[in-house]
Amino acid sequence: MSIQYDQSTRTYHLQSRNVSYVMQVVKDGYLAHLYWGRKIRGTAIPDMMPKSYRPSFNPNPFPEDETFSLDTLPQEYPGYGTSDFRSPAYQVRLANGTSVTEFKVVSHRIVAGKPALEGLPSVYAESEQEAETLEVVLEDEAAKLRLIAGYTVFRDSDAIARNVRIENFGEATVRVQRLLSASVDLPHANYEAVHLWGTWARERHVARRALMPGVQAIESRRGSSSHMHNPFYALVTPSTTEDSGEVYAMNLVYSGNFLAQAEVDQFSSTRLSIGLNPFDFEWQLGGGESFQSPEAILVFSGEGLGAMSRTFHKLYRTRLCRGTFRDKERPILINNWEATYFDFDSEKLMKIVRAAKELGLELFVLDDGWFGKRNDDKRSLGDWFVNTDKLPEGLDGLAARVNAEGLSFGLWVEPEMISPDSDLYRAHPDWCLHVPDHRRTLARTQLILDFSRQDVRDYIVERLTDIFSSAPLTYVKWDMNRNMTEIGSAQLPPERQRETAHRYMLGLYEVMEKITSRFPNILFESCSGGGGRFDAGMLHYMPQTWTSDDTDAIERLKIQYGTSLVYPISSMGSHVSEVPNHQVHRVTSLTTRGHVAMSGNFGYELDLSKMSAEEKAEVARQVQEYKELRGLVQQGDFYRLLSPFEGNETAWQFVSEDRSEAYAIFVRTLAVPNEPLARLRLKGLDPEKNYELKGTGRVYGGDELMYVGLPVPKIEGDFGSLAFYFSEAK
Repeated sequence: MSIQYDQSTRTYHLQSRNVSYVMQVVKDGYLAHLYWGRKIRGTAIPDMMPKSYRPSFNPNPFPEDETFSLDTLPQEYPGYGTSDFRSPAYQVRLANGTSVTEFKVVSHRIVAGKPALEGLPSVYAESEQEAETLEVVLEDEAAKLRLIAGYTVFRDSDAIARNVRIENFGEATVRVQRLLSASVDLPHANYEAVHLWGTWARERHVARRALMPGVQAIESRRGSSSHMHNPFYALVTPSTTEDSGEVYAMNLVYSGNFLAQAEVDQFSSTRLSIGLNPFDFEWQLGGGESFQSPEAILVFSGEGLGAMSRTFHKLYRTRLCRGTFRDKERPILINNWEATYFDFDSEKLMKIVRAAKELGLELFVLDDGWFGKRNDDKRSLGDWFVNTDKLPEGLDGLAARVNAEGLSFGLWVEPEMISPDSDLYRAHPDWCLHVPDHRRTLARTQLILDFSRQDVRDYIVERLTDIFSSAPLTYVKWDMNRNMTEIGSAQLPPERQRETAHRYMLGLYEVMEKITSRFPNILFESCSGGGGRFDAGMLHYMPQTWTSDDTDAIERLKIQYGTSLVYPISSMGSHVSEVPNHQVHRVTSLTTRGHVAMSGNFGYELDLSKMSAEEKAEVARQVQEYKELRGLVQQGDFYRLLSPFEGNETAWQFVSEDRSEAYAIFVRTLAVPNEPLARLRLKGLDPEKNYELKGTGRVYGGDELMYVGLPVPKIEGDFGSLAFYFSEAK
């Protein structure tokens, strides 16, 4: 790990274990991007940037050098208006009404460790020896503006963390209209774009397509990272697979509106960028004030998508997630939602708890409906007081009964929401996001509290503190069930209304920081109608996310496979639910549902008390098996073996860090008559070690399992699955 600056060539060379990232200051201060890829020594790279004369439609800032044009220069953080016509990374409207700025390098510093970002989530270093950070300072003296571009390189990761801060050192107020977190100009356009898309209950499906001339973009304008697109974008060479080929990936550590895009220009170079969505955004910046972009994580892999994923996974699992539960094994839970919905009382819940105890589960989670007059989804959000008609003993009394059965107690909340039919709304109708003289659009019969307001945030922190202190909670599921409309705040002046969506996110992060710090022994799981806010920003505060409201095992194959491109397995909530499934009405075996759910943070969402003796025996077996495997599943290295997007079979695998254990899941969606004999080739094992397949006594060489493959036994019927657990042979 090192960051080197060569004064003679004005070159910055960032090196991790396997990757180099190189920039150069050219002419009188322009910051050019030279290289990002496999690690190089950098002997002569400043001389490797090609130059060529272009026509007058590519202007020349220096008449004496007709080979130099900002419109063709590969830039590190480009602007618009001074002869680069491509998409800019920043745009500022000055006091004179124009948006022409030109930032040039004036200084830099290299520091040990990694500074935190004020008010925003970010990855971190636990010691100064783990990372180095370069801060490049660029200024526009005429505009009295300064950019500080931050780059962090890690000792144990091939990721680079980037962020930008803009400072106004003048007196005139300006308006920041665009401030992306990262932009990289790549030398050609022979790439395919990979991103994750979907909708509610069908999140993070993998999309891959060749780049075309022009702009290809994904974004969210919904006030959250969204079910529809995830803030991840990667460019891969056309031959890239799981195990080979080059990958250039960006992921935004942010939970609100974002933009990620690739622009192929007239000379077939590609500008890859990611950051806050400039749509409907503007930030007023007075003299002496600054504005901080979210962080972007850049990952290059020369060994395909699998290596890219494992880089993201380890960094996020160990240096994005925080707190007591970061490295702990997660409990096996039972959630009452699909078992009861709103129709429950204490006795109905305790039947489920007693069945859970009998089967070896560890945590009971009380979902929606425990507060106010919440007997359906049309009322009472904001009234965070226990419904004593349902729970006469209160949360503390119910928790005591659950604890007496040997299970810990967890709770569902949706603190960002307010129902028009609630005491809170009747008392404070201006506390929701709204625009005067316009209707207030409802979704799920609810509105969104204005977390840009300090009084709203203070109230929510107070209520949550009271609730979480009232009972021995060990788990909280934090939900958010709609996107933003009528984005306005009653407390912001007209010139700041376009700051509302971002101020909301800053307010949300403030609330989460306070609550998670006050309750370090509670495991928090984020949720937004399932996976509508499954992003790195949320993982900084809550180390796991409810992956999707779709609990069907076959649907979950694509959802969990796509999620694994970026996010660690330890972040995925994955449960067994009832059949016919409540989302798609499919019937799958309890075994298959178990295999898929055990490929994440395991739990159940059904009425255990109503299961047959045979079903209960299978649940007890699954619970015991997961207790033996969960350290491997939650903390091991993850390998994708067969893609549900490419065929009838899906397979993935977990390998311990020392390569002494491996666990693989194989699922065949539809039965095939007279099917071919299949072999499953494993990955990530030690070819010199021998592995015993549990339950068979058979021993295989790691080389045989990876290069020859394991014969797959015959599966009868549709939606069948198999599991294989290997441990190093003694």
